[in-house]
Amino acid sequence: MVQPAWQDPVLLAPEAAPVPEYGSGSLADLLPTLVAGQGVPGFEASIAELTPADRNCVFLIDGLGWEQIKAHPDEAPFLYSLLPTSRGGTGRPVTSGFPATTATSLASVGTGLPPGEHGLPGYTVRNPETGALMNQLRWRPWTEPKVWQPHPTVFQLADAAGVRTAQVSAPAFEQTPLTKVALSGGSFLGRLTGEERMDLAAERLAAGDRSLVYTYYSEVDGQGHRYGVDSDAWRGQLMYVDGLARRLAEQLPPRSALYITADHGMIDIPFDEQSRIDFDEDWELSAGVALLGGEGRARHVYAVPGAQADVLTVWREVLGEQFWVASRDEAVAAGWFGPRIDERVHGRIGDVVAAAHDDVVITASVKEPHESAMVGMHGSLTPVEQLVPLLEVRS
Repeated sequence: MVQPAWQDPVLLAPEAAPVPEYGSGSLADLLPTLVAGQGVPGFEASIAELTPADRNCVFLIDGLGWEQIKAHPDEAPFLYSLLPTSRGGTGRPVTSGFPATTATSLASVGTGLPPGEHGLPGYTVRNPETGALMNQLRWRPWTEPKVWQPHPTVFQLADAAGVRTAQVSAPAFEQTPLTKVALSGGSFLGRLTGEERMDLAAERLAAGDRSLVYTYYSEVDGQGHRYGVDSDAWRGQLMYVDGLARRLAEQLPPRSALYITADHGMIDIPFDEQSRIDFDEDWELSAGVALLGGEGRARHVYAVPGAQADVLTVWREVLGEQFWVASRDEAVAAGWFGPRIDERVHGRIGDVVAAAHDDVVITASVKEPHESAMVGMHGSLTPVEQLVPLLEVRS
């Protein structure tokens, strides 16, 4: 039914936003399910569709969402052929978690916890202890990692239980705080090229009767941010990583399961005023705001003391037809960050949280010039960002 022009606009209700499948089909459920099948105590098989294996390998391709694979059968013939195997042969994806961004997702993968518990609930969030924004991908300003994220990783617990555990990634990631709080445990093995990583991952998988190996590739995401997922540069990376996945799959030792997944999908945003709303030039959106956190499609908004209600009202009036705009309490109650929120995490979440529904972003051209210039974006609750593959190859 067409709404008459004189009626009030229909605002998006926070409680109606699609919530990630925490507890049954999110990235946070993957490693707990795998190590439960390997007999590591304290874990349950949350993703019921998966079958246990003695040797498990997770290949995480940064930025390669479910919908991108479905849309590119020619560039990714191997990955496309595996779509029916996803999520235990159901042909279904899993969800990233909110926000759909690298730091949050990698922490969910490595700790087996939703964002509300591991405490990395965004690209940048306020540190309640200092009042300053903390970039959780680049770890700036410096914050003691084990204070910020005190939970053990699944890798650490699996290693302690006798599972041969390794991470195979770029050497530059070995000493980063994000790796330490999200992906540490067992051996870190740095290799520069994708081919070297695939070969070494297969070797480490064969090194134990029970083994858990994680490997990672970043440049699909990198080219998507720079040029967009509709670019030749991005398609070239997709073709390359398709070959890497095939290379790893062909080397699996016996009794192995390979799971190919991603931390989020991606969407290209046009460079026009309707699609890119500049917070730094918008007096309505900036009024009463002390800090703007998150990223373009998943914003944490921190109000000056006493202005929380006014900021929520304005953001909802201005953006509520294009974004799910929620107060902190509404976002928590709706389960955006998971079923539970640790006390230390509560103040990191914005007084207002805005998640994009339409093909639109909130940029900050002065404070975030690099991020504002990106073509490909991600972070929100939409299927193109949330749905990620869980492709499976077994030997």
